[in-house]
This record gives sequence, C-alpha cells and structure tokens, in this order.
Amino acid sequence: MEGGKACAPSGVFAHLEMLEMQSHEAAVKQEEMEQQEEKLARLKATVQELRLQRDDLQAKVDLQQKGQLGKEGVVLPPAQPSARAVLEWKIKSLKAMLRLFYLTGISGKLTKKGVCFCISTAYEGTYLDSYYLDLLTEPEVQIYRHSVPIFIPLEEIAKKYLQTDIRRFLSVLSDHLNAYVQRRYQADQLQKHFSDQIEGKLQRNSLCDLLVFNYNVSRKSKTFLFKVRLLYGDLCCSLPTEAVVSCASDAPASVAEMAAAHSGLFRRVALHKAFRSFGSA
Repeated sequence: MEGGKACAPSGVFAHLEMLEMQSHEAAVKQEEMEQQEEKLARLKATVQELRLQRDDLQAKVDLQQKGQLGKEGVVLPPAQPSARAVLEWKIKSLKAMLRLFYLTGISGKLTKKGVCFCISTAYEGTYLDSYYLDLLTEPEVQIYRHSVPIFIPLEEIAKKYLQTDIRRFLSVLSDHLNAYVQRRYQADQLQKHFSDQIEGKLQRNSLCDLLVFNYNVSRKSKTFLFKVRLLYGDLCCSLPTEAVVSCASDAPASVAEMAAAHSGLFRRVALHKAFRSFGSA
C-alpha cells in the first residue's frame, strides 16, 4: 500500500507531461494550419490578380489583331475586319457547330469551299434516310447542292434562317425531314401490316401531309366501312392536326361513336399503332 502511494506522484507527473506534450503538438498543428490558410489566401489573391492581368492583355491583343489599338495603347476607331478574318471566324463557327450537332442526327465535315452536312432521319430507333446539304461559306453562306426532296420548303427555310442563324436553319430543316419520313413510314407500315383491313388504295401525296383511305371494322358479326381523311397541317409533326373518320349515315349509333373515337386516336397515336390497338380492343 505504501509503495503504491509513493509511486502515485510520479504517475501524475508523467501524465501531466504527456498532456503538455499533446497540447504543444496541437498548438503547433494549429499554427501550421493557420499559416497554410494565410498562404492559400495569398495565392488566391495572386491568381485573381493574374487573371485580371491576363484578361486585360488578351483584350489588348484582340484589339491589336483587329487593328484597333495604336502603338501607345490608345484605342482607335473600329476598323472593318478583313475578308480573311471573316472567313476564319466562319470556319471556327462551323467547327463548333459540327461538334454541337454530332449527337442530334446532324453531322458534317469541312470542304475546300465550305461545309457538307448530313441530316439523318429515324423513327423510334429505326434509321430511315439521310439527306445531304453542301454549303459554300464565301462570299456569303449559300446552298451549293443538296439531296433534299423538292417538296420540302428548303428555299423558304433558307431565306428565313440561313444568313442569320445557321443552327436554327439546320434544326428546322431536320424537323421537316424527320416529320416527313415519319409520316411516310407510318403509311408504309399501315399498308404492309394492315392491308387486309384497308378497302381499296391508300391515297397520299409526295409530302405525305394528306392521307385518304377506307378501312373495314367488324362489330357483332357485321362489317362497317370507315372513311378517313388525315391532314397534317404542321409539317414539322408526324401526327395529323385534323382527322375525319366517317361511316354510313344509317350505321348504328355505337358505330358512329366508334368512328369518333378513332378520329381522336389518329390525332394522338401513330397510324400503324392505332390500327394495332383496334385489333387488341
């Protein structure tokens, strides 16, 4: 017992020394952290200052390249950009646009006189057709040659967007082409898979913005003839804006109601899918 009491003070002193050492180490670490934070703050301030200097120098370089800055650093009246500068700007813009359109079904490559675009069309993952557009970039952007169908309003779209917004021009043209091939695809699918229900010949024009056909519907062991007229007023859309479905005037009321229901369905669902739903109803 007495030996234990004699050793107690030395144990306390050792514990105090350990605490002092830990406190000292913590203080050193805290000081190092504060120094690092101060150093980081100084570095951030230096970086910000260098960025400002860089931006200022870049602005001066840009002005010098455009011939707008005198030797003394005084800004001169704006000068007209050279033809070469305009051409380089156009090429740079076209390259950026090619990267932008890469994943939108529009691809292209630079040519000696401009750029050639390829607009690919598809419907629900099914590749359909590709159309090509060769543009010249000087003295102004113009269409050199193309494979766009004659019934697509290419000239109208070009007149509206080509000189002012080439991205918009390509986007609108792509919408027209995709909508056209999708309407055509639906009509083809209807004739291919539901010819047994179609009475006579399906009538359509080149743009496939007007479809007229008749089809038979069976109800309670009787067959009724429905007459259809689909008008696609929005040429950038693959669904009709107007769908008229009619039946004989002496048909039962339930058949007339069915015709009205089919009319609404044609405006909401792709043509071949609508017929598929008739079979499962």
